[in-house]
Amino acid sequence: MPTLFERIIAREIPARIEHEDELCIVIHDIQPQAPVHLLIIPKTVIPRVGEAPPDQQATLGHLLLTAGMVAKQLKLERGFRLVINHGPDACETVPHLHVHLLAGRQLTWPPG
Repeated sequence: MPTLFERIIAREIPARIEHEDELCIVIHDIQPQAPVHLLIIPKTVIPRVGEAPPDQQATLGHLLLTAGMVAKQLKLERGFRLVINHGPDACETVPHLHVHLLAGRQLTWPPG
């Protein structure tokens, strides 16, 4: 069964798309935890970052570079946070690797 993100990539489920290229899609989170809350999702299904095979190294790097590019385009010079959840204790809700980009307010530390 396809994941929620696979269905968004296939345009079966609508999403507000901020950016898309051959390797990933960037969408606005439907339950934002900050004024800016984007999800950077690889088009290749990688269930979790800790399960990423070595041949996906370029994809993983592309996700981070895309995060920086999108943050620059959105003028998030005051700062942003990137989060990757892995497993139930990290509140992972979709078993398809994705990077959260959070910004637009003062973020607290430690998170969680």
